[in-house]
Amino acid sequence: MTITVVLVDDDALVRAGLRTILSSAEDLEVVGETDDGAHAVEVVRRHRPDVVLMDIRMGRMDGITATAALRRLDSPPQVIVLTTFQADEHVMSALRAGASGFLVKDTPPGDIINAVRLVASGDAIVSPSVTRTLLSHFADTQAADRRRVAAQQLATLTDREREVAVAIGTGASNAEVATSLFMSEATVKSHVSRLFTKLAVTNRVQIAILVHDADLG
Repeated sequence: MTITVVLVDDDALVRAGLRTILSSAEDLEVVGETDDGAHAVEVVRRHRPDVVLMDIRMGRMDGITATAALRRLDSPPQVIVLTTFQADEHVMSALRAGASGFLVKDTPPGDIINAVRLVASGDAIVSPSVTRTLLSHFADTQAADRRRVAAQQLATLTDREREVAVAIGTGASNAEVATSLFMSEATVKSHVSRLFTKLAVTNRVQIAILVHDADLG
């Protein structure tokens, strides 16, 4: 099964490099690209890719705003944001907007290919430990408000769903959650699907962020 990708970056050389890297993998295909976040929604609607590689800093519309717009689509793609530095406040904003993870622009080619495959399968490519580091590094005056909102959202869960959410916050895979909580992997998947709905999130990273914000991690 071919994984389709759209590139969004205002640097033509970066796009060319990414296209070359991704095209070297038989199961990946770059189906479209644009140099501005403002055009990202149009390009994604036209090509309906599985994954979007999104630069954070662009001219008319930055990658954070564009990511949020893409995640509001009926059948949204997974988004990986591209950045120059790991400890970047914009990375945290992009993760909150719905990105499934991030890559620094000097990531080795093989790791970029693997990252695209991972997010296409529904996994996240930023560990909860990295998420926590970013959150603590860029703590702000809204932390108390986030804690209150996160606690309210998590209060809607059953005890079992909360246990699954906390386990996801540690970076556990479905199989690891199943082992630690003595349930089948199919049951874990069902719980995860309900968590997405109840918490109004789109990926595991956002569950981990909520768990951290509520001081449950």
